[in-house]
Amino acid sequence: MLLLALSGCGSAPGIDLPPAGGTPDYQLGGAYDPAPEVTIVGRDRSADPAPGVYSICYVNGFQTQPGELDVFPDETLLRGQDGKIRFDPDWPDEALLDTSTAERRAAVLAVISPWVEGCARDGFDAVEFDNLDSYTRSGGVLTRDHNLALASELVRVAHGAGLAAGQKNAAEDAAVLQERAGFDFAVTEECSVFSECPAYTDVYGEHVIDIEYTDELPRPFIEMCADPDAPGTMVLRDRLLSVPGDPDYAFTSCPR
Repeated sequence: MLLLALSGCGSAPGIDLPPAGGTPDYQLGGAYDPAPEVTIVGRDRSADPAPGVYSICYVNGFQTQPGELDVFPDETLLRGQDGKIRFDPDWPDEALLDTSTAERRAAVLAVISPWVEGCARDGFDAVEFDNLDSYTRSGGVLTRDHNLALASELVRVAHGAGLAAGQKNAAEDAAVLQERAGFDFAVTEECSVFSECPAYTDVYGEHVIDIEYTDELPRPFIEMCADPDAPGTMVLRDRLLSVPGDPDYAFTSCPR
């Protein structure tokens, strides 16, 4: 595991945060050798960490991953009043996890905790938890407090494994997630496009990693890099997070 010895960083002893102002790459679509200037790499929990850089492990903490519906006990899958499993409307192969009771949160945690601990054993430096805002897609069945309760436990597990814990998206909840759940940094998609970057930087300062996408740029990426509201750690990727050699692959870092 890469140790950065950042003075004063981390919310628990032995926790190191992503290097401020580093150059990130987001490789959820497949792992590959990062460009020489890259200092932070995010990869799925099923991949090995990138050697020699600060490595972040992606874990879908509040929804199922595609093809993993049967990984979770049936009672942890959120159901509507019609009894049918609720799926994310934008990701119809991801079911929402039920965080509404302590018992169901414990059952979810029993599945996810070994993944987080596996990230640490594999040599990752941090973990990011996705879909913290799943309650907004639950039809009123879940609340922010339900998800906060699980988030707090996930952060506890991450810290216990020696990993920094990253908030993924959910700009409107950044302050409460940091204060009540204990997140250490943020990973955000398109905070510049949606004018949300200050919601993260006001909470996490220099420890915000932003991924922008080529298909949604309102202006040239170099102008977005120079925006005073832009995080110091930002990268432009293709929407599918392709690997080099794919026709859609795109990777552009901000000038240093």
